[in-house]
Amino acid sequence: MKILLYIFIIALVVSCKHSTPSDKHTSVADAGGFEYRQLSPEEKAQYAAAVQRMYDSMLGKHGFNGSILVAKNGQVLFEDYHGYSNLHTKDSITPTTPFHLASTSKTFTGMAIMKLYEEKKLNLDDSLQVFFPQFPYSGITVRMLLSHRSGLPNYVYFMPADPEWKHKLATNNDMLQFMIDKKPALYSYPNRGFHYCNTNYALLALIVEKVAGQTFPEYLSNTIFSPLGMKNTFVFSIKDSANYHPSYQYNNRPFNLEPMDCVYGDKNVYSTARDMLLWDKAIYSNRIVSQATYEEATQPNSNERPSMHNYGLGWRLMIMPNATKIVYHNGWWHGNNTCFTRLVADTATIIILGNKFNKGIYAGMKIGTIFNNSKKTEVEKTEE
Repeated sequence: MKILLYIFIIALVVSCKHSTPSDKHTSVADAGGFEYRQLSPEEKAQYAAAVQRMYDSMLGKHGFNGSILVAKNGQVLFEDYHGYSNLHTKDSITPTTPFHLASTSKTFTGMAIMKLYEEKKLNLDDSLQVFFPQFPYSGITVRMLLSHRSGLPNYVYFMPADPEWKHKLATNNDMLQFMIDKKPALYSYPNRGFHYCNTNYALLALIVEKVAGQTFPEYLSNTIFSPLGMKNTFVFSIKDSANYHPSYQYNNRPFNLEPMDCVYGDKNVYSTARDMLLWDKAIYSNRIVSQATYEEATQPNSNERPSMHNYGLGWRLMIMPNATKIVYHNGWWHGNNTCFTRLVADTATIIILGNKFNKGIYAGMKIGTIFNNSKKTEVEKTEE
């Protein structure tokens, strides 16, 4: 009898440890400890149906070739993988198919710099001569690169205009040396206004390399991708050029590898929708930088002209009339175009990645209108 009583008590204790309350969960924590309010099955179903309708009208029935994932409170509401990763071989797109993020890559470059800043390994107001003593333009700081206020010209225009770089692949260091040797004219004086420019982020990638003592692809892999479990995310560089996979124009014509395609920092992160959700969750849970550093990165830096659109330090910003802040970054490089939108007030995320140009991808931000705090979401006119 004593043995049976003992077994009964053990069974009761074990069952209590594994039981769940009769009422619904109110929150659930992600791997970083951030607590989301758990959606009820009814909420999740309603949101999913609303996303499906908008997806069908904007993309699903209009030649979309890519992946989409919409999440709220850390839970996936909707995802779809549509079309081919290679239009010639007809290889289907799957959840593990990586896409070129184009300028959405800048979110990783910006946060890498902010991490090094938080670790006191650089100062945002350091001049570029601290890192590149021969750099021919004075008065430009790291912060100006991050906020696109440097006034530098865009390498994607000035390098291909030179006969030497019409047919050979350039690297970030090639771009830097070109600027040192040939001093292309500035677009404007430093810090006079916002001018979106890929040169800024290609230089930031070189600063990461100088400060961290690793290549930029290694640093992102070691510091962000691997720790977050982003197993299908990497930085494409010149050593990967033999494995280049083309993107496509709207008429299915492929883009061949071009001279500026191996410069990284401004572009060249490849990722999946599911990996990008891990990136989004890591930002909420402050796994890469602290909340204070993230807040600094998402403050408007260009206020010369009143507008709901602005730019932080690696992030585009939309400040709604009700003061709600949407943090996002789109991208466009060749046939690749992307949408990564963080509806912070709604704890919701919209991720759309495509390898066949489709302007409907940028309209994907409108999906945010199904959430309470983002009903007046507007599409950014600038495609990056």
